[in-house]
Amino acid sequence: MTLHVTEAGERGAPAVVLLHGAGVSGWMWHRQAAALADELHLLIPDLPGHGRSNRVPWTSVADTAAMITDLVAERTDDGRAFVVGLSLGGYVGLRLASTQAWPTGLIVSGVSVLPHPHPRLVALAVAAATPFLRSNWLLRANARTLRVPEQDFPAYRASARQADPRSIRQILREATSFRLPDEAATSRCPVLSVAGGDEQQPVRDSVPLIAGTFPDADGRLVDGVGHAWNIELPDVFSAMIKARVLGDELPAALHP
Repeated sequence: MTLHVTEAGERGAPAVVLLHGAGVSGWMWHRQAAALADELHLLIPDLPGHGRSNRVPWTSVADTAAMITDLVAERTDDGRAFVVGLSLGGYVGLRLASTQAWPTGLIVSGVSVLPHPHPRLVALAVAAATPFLRSNWLLRANARTLRVPEQDFPAYRASARQADPRSIRQILREATSFRLPDEAATSRCPVLSVAGGDEQQPVRDSVPLIAGTFPDADGRLVDGVGHAWNIELPDVFSAMIKARVLGDELPAALHP
């Protein structure tokens, strides 16, 4: 089975793959698609177990990275693209930047590559919440945590309800044990590691660790935003993508 992919922009323009977080879908990039399609060729997949790819089973970050590699080979003229990954998409992006030669660059945001202090508690909490993953009250609570604007909540809810609960459980188990691949230390992929200033501490602490592991990397924080800051601060997020892909200066909101 193949992934559902939304395309925006013209083939032949610099290609960018936008990889979404867990429990949503490519929907979360709609503001970036609107802002960037005039200059970039955007490939926006629904990852396995999500959105209109929810019948494609999630197996692992590595297998998903292989699917994205195939997607880029099929949908671009030269088999190369820039990768932007947030949360779950960030783990896939780190795998790609470490092990594949085709990414022209990576922006990764909202990931932790540090040992989780309580992985068993996370597993228990996820198992307990599974029966309620599609309930309106839990989705409302998650939307508040992610700072989803009220006008976006119906689309967020529809997207979240498409996610396969079994895939979500497996993804969260894998995310709590994720470590940077050994190949990251010899990667030639330019990497920008980012986190919102209001993110959890392990995510913020992972920014300099990622930036210090990849040979060509930079780390930045964005004050006053949380995990899904592409929704909170879409203009800055879009400007960051454009700057990295086209070789311009980063927005001033991104602090070293």
